[in-house]
Amino acid sequence: MITDFWLHPSLILIVGAFILPFLPKWLKRPYLIIVPTLAFLDVLSMQGQHGTFGVVRFLDWYLTFGRVDGLSMVFAYIMTLMCIIGTIFGLHVEDDFQHVAAWLYVAGSLGVIFCADYLVLFLFWELMAFASVFLVWFRRRPESQAVGYRYLLVHTAGGLALLAGLILRYQATGGDLSFGPIGVGSPSISTYLIMVGFLLNAAVPPFHAWLPDAYGEATVTGAVFMCAFTTKTAIYALARAFAGMEILVPLGVCMALYGVVYAVLENDARRLLAYHIISQVGYMVAGVGIGTELAINGTCAHAFAHILYKGLLFMGCGSVLHMTGKSKFSDLGGLYKKMPMTFVFTMIGGLSISAFPLFSGFVSKAMIVSAGFEVHNYWAGFFLTMASAGTFLHTGLKVPYFIWFGKNNCSKETWDKAADPPWNMQLGMGIAAFLCILIGSYTPYLYNMLPYQQAAAAYHPYTAYHLSETLQILLFTALGFFLLIKKLAPEPKISIDLDWFYRMGGRGFLWLAKRPIQWADNCVSEAYRYVGLIPLMTMASFWSWFDWHAIDGVVDGLARTVRGVGGLVRRVQSGQLQYNIFYAVSLVAVALVLYVFA
Repeated sequence: MITDFWLHPSLILIVGAFILPFLPKWLKRPYLIIVPTLAFLDVLSMQGQHGTFGVVRFLDWYLTFGRVDGLSMVFAYIMTLMCIIGTIFGLHVEDDFQHVAAWLYVAGSLGVIFCADYLVLFLFWELMAFASVFLVWFRRRPESQAVGYRYLLVHTAGGLALLAGLILRYQATGGDLSFGPIGVGSPSISTYLIMVGFLLNAAVPPFHAWLPDAYGEATVTGAVFMCAFTTKTAIYALARAFAGMEILVPLGVCMALYGVVYAVLENDARRLLAYHIISQVGYMVAGVGIGTELAINGTCAHAFAHILYKGLLFMGCGSVLHMTGKSKFSDLGGLYKKMPMTFVFTMIGGLSISAFPLFSGFVSKAMIVSAGFEVHNYWAGFFLTMASAGTFLHTGLKVPYFIWFGKNNCSKETWDKAADPPWNMQLGMGIAAFLCILIGSYTPYLYNMLPYQQAAAAYHPYTAYHLSETLQILLFTALGFFLLIKKLAPEPKISIDLDWFYRMGGRGFLWLAKRPIQWADNCVSEAYRYVGLIPLMTMASFWSWFDWHAIDGVVDGLARTVRGVGGLVRRVQSGQLQYNIFYAVSLVAVALVLYVFA
């Protein structure tokens, strides 16, 4: 029974996704804009109406589909806004099922954000995984199929870990399924299993290798959606349940540095951006681990800003791939002449992610670093500051230089095809670029949405110290880039990541299964054949013979005797009543005589 009517934005997207394939072609483009816009307006209508909605009775449980508060609203706002931007960017895609998969994917993310219990969370968590894998498969390359299966396998394993944690927590708490602070002060095995399920979606090493593979191999529009939702939904789940979990601080710092190192080494533009997602999500994971109001505000603000500038960067590099068919730096160069608008938008994304003043990253990233120093976690603040220099090195400098400037490595065919993408792709990039500048220049737009308003009001990013520190980092990083530019030149090679251990472990397991284990199984089978199977078959043959000749012989012999006697009796019967009476009387007389003389 539904206790309160509440229109879930996921419902709008799910219903819209199933209607889309049946619409006439002329109606599809306006419909593609209307549906995510309605979901966004639905989220806007919830502002100021905090509470619990959409409570449904299912068996012995009450499932809560709607929990509206400051934390859920800031994530729902940017998720639905990014759905509009991503859909506009993909308006040229004529494959309806790409849009269906994207909307179902966003619906899963919004379902997690608004849910208040773990059963609903798990339902939408799995919807995210199974919908998003099609954004990889729809590229329809042999590599896409393999990468998609790997992506699905990894996320299924993460979902199983999450499910196991939910079951253990359900038993330990006597049936409590509420999704909220999990009690990080005294974690149990269920706590760690749930956290592992969340950390896998957040791409925390060593559970991260699926991300650069999937995002680098997804469709052009699919990668724009994927970069925005999976990891940030995981950040929301961590912020909701694990705020203050101290182990997340070193994990987040390692992520920030790890992603930077591999992004610098990467030759493929979209894989570089994917590795840098790991780095930027590391800031958010560390912020959740710090757990103060300022840190959680910084996590939310950085997730908000990251969705926009990372989506903008994926749209820019995706536009290059869409127009030229190339995404490797070693195949590109000098394209600012051919794609000037895409160049401008990509530069705005690069400046935003590098935390350049007046751009979005400047007002969000530093909030987490400041929270680290505020709680005397100096080492975390120092390493996160160092990671920001690496961010500017590869995303603010390497990506623009080797795509738009630098040596022209384009083939004649690539150069001839290069041009700014269709209007809808430019419009999507333009909206994201405008918001990146708006957030950085007018901080109340973002800060007024943060869950802890008092902490947000007390934080001021544009201080002299912060400005001078940031500019020094950026200038020295730029100097280092141009001094070492030959060392940073892209090379067409593959960087070995931690998934190498998975692959080698898989090969080792396969060898173990095919050789020693198979040999042992064959030995056991042969031993069973000689020790167990042959005696068993011999005994079965004996009992078959005994059954046929002894048991069946006695039974069949008795039957034949009865049948013979019956035949004789039948011959004696003549069919005349007087003879039958005579024979009967005679037999009775003989019997009486034998009895008397006996």
